[in-house]
Amino acid sequence: MNTQDRTPVTVLTGYLGAGKTTLLNRILSEDHGKRYAVIVNEFGDIGIDNDLVVDADEEVFEMNNGCICCTVRGDLIRIIEGLMKRRNRFDAIIVETTGLADPAPVAQTFIVDEDVQSKTKLDAIVTVVDAKHLLAELDHAHEAQVQLAFADTILLNKIDVVSEQELADVEARIRRINPTAVIHRSERCQVPLGKVIGRNAFDLDRVLEVEPEFLKHFHHHHHDDHVRSFSLTSDAPLDPERFFAWIQSVAQDHGPDMLRMKGIIAFEGDDERFVIQGVHMMLEGDHQRSWKADEERITRLVFIGRDLPRDTIEQGFRLCIDQEQVLTA
Repeated sequence: MNTQDRTPVTVLTGYLGAGKTTLLNRILSEDHGKRYAVIVNEFGDIGIDNDLVVDADEEVFEMNNGCICCTVRGDLIRIIEGLMKRRNRFDAIIVETTGLADPAPVAQTFIVDEDVQSKTKLDAIVTVVDAKHLLAELDHAHEAQVQLAFADTILLNKIDVVSEQELADVEARIRRINPTAVIHRSERCQVPLGKVIGRNAFDLDRVLEVEPEFLKHFHHHHHDDHVRSFSLTSDAPLDPERFFAWIQSVAQDHGPDMLRMKGIIAFEGDDERFVIQGVHMMLEGDHQRSWKADEERITRLVFIGRDLPRDTIEQGFRLCIDQEQVLTA
């Protein structure tokens, strides 16, 4: 199959909380005339990111309870094979990896697997970077370094919360790892999409400089054993006053070890879903949309961190549940 006939694939990567889903939502919601099939991978055992993707006509496939670069890579190949049977429904594919993913095995899938390679082409590896937390992450997380090394395009995000000197320091560190990738500064991933997708930016020769064995064998990736994920759920609505006090205390007490927190909250007496996200000690949240008539109002929270005290956190979470609703249920 000619290159022009193969479906382009963009891999969105970046460490936990950098803003990958924000960028994905921009791609899906802007008026650009393109149709995308989306594959979302999550590290946790319950899906959150899939529900954080904006309502769109695109097909969204979720892979959770495993990292796309490890245990569920076979699922990625099967999804790609299924998509190719109806490739007239979309123009391109976007793969959003978990923040703990090594992009090398993902890229390998589109280069080394003959069947996938014959029908798709890797357009670019786009890495989203948290300007506030990157330098600390690079010192502790091998994944953050590899995500930068393999990037064709880097979105230096959240520049509004750092100084110009901090930005210069971050860019200098990025350049030591990857001197050739194009860097775009952004707030909430606000950059022209033409600078990010559809640029045919993937450079195999540069990848081979980073990883000479890239084409010879499938890369194996091992996660930090101290980084674990757990989820909390509740069928009963939460008391907002208790919840906000509790989640702020969690960020205060465990912020350095809380790599990522995200959740969809059902508050008592609130007909809208509340979405909350956190990275270390930084929290943000807002109403996303109204609960649908046929939608179960279930609270789901996912924590990813280093040796977080699950029992303590879960005990505090249970105290946020509206007890009157539990008793009348």
